[in-house]
Amino acid sequence: MASSGSGGDKYRSFLSADEVKNVEWRFGGPPNFDVVNKLFEEGRTEIWPPGSLEEKVQNLLKTWEMEIFHKANPEDCKTFDPKNITFSLNGRKAQSVAEVGKIGGGYNFFLQTALPENLRFYNPEGETSNSSHVAFTTTFPRGFAIEILQVYSGPPVIAYKFRHWGYMEGPFKGHAPTGEKVEFFGMGILELDENEKIVKVEFFFDRGELLGGLMRGAALQSSGEEASATGCPFMSNTA
Repeated sequence: MASSGSGGDKYRSFLSADEVKNVEWRFGGPPNFDVVNKLFEEGRTEIWPPGSLEEKVQNLLKTWEMEIFHKANPEDCKTFDPKNITFSLNGRKAQSVAEVGKIGGGYNFFLQTALPENLRFYNPEGETSNSSHVAFTTTFPRGFAIEILQVYSGPPVIAYKFRHWGYMEGPFKGHAPTGEKVEFFGMGILELDENEKIVKVEFFFDRGELLGGLMRGAALQSSGEEASATGCPFMSNTA
């Protein structure tokens, strides 16, 4: 599993100067997680002992999220086997890397829904990988941190409970920023192969718990106000 501090970031592997050189980065360059690391350290509820299973799982999850959000070519990813990995959300049919890519990956995968289009506050079918990423990095300028709350089983099948949180300090889909903490909780399962590569990912959570917090702000008068707050899309922005 990804180890703490290996690779140029305290919590994520494969970000050393040598390791980022030949990677095809989705947003033009390697991400910097200094801002979200500060948010994580100030807001986490657990501090896991160095070398503990919980710390290893937390770092693996952060490294995996870094790769799926920021690396454009799955072959550049080292935490998972791009040819065999499958992803599923809330018991839905498992999807391949190519299938997740078709729906825009990232947030679009995590926010899939069967709601009618007129009831979708966030509609992943109308978003691209770039537009979804910009929407959330604008809303959470200090990042969207994640922590492990509990690990129920170790490798090769890792089951865990997680918490994701950030502060809505930018607009989102026509709603003004509130400055309030927005968070949600969920369960995850990662299955590793004999080479400790992830080959199966499952997540279980309520998307409404996240989106509900983003709807509290007053409706903006125009899209121009929202667009003016958009910042750099690849710096300090996830997990």
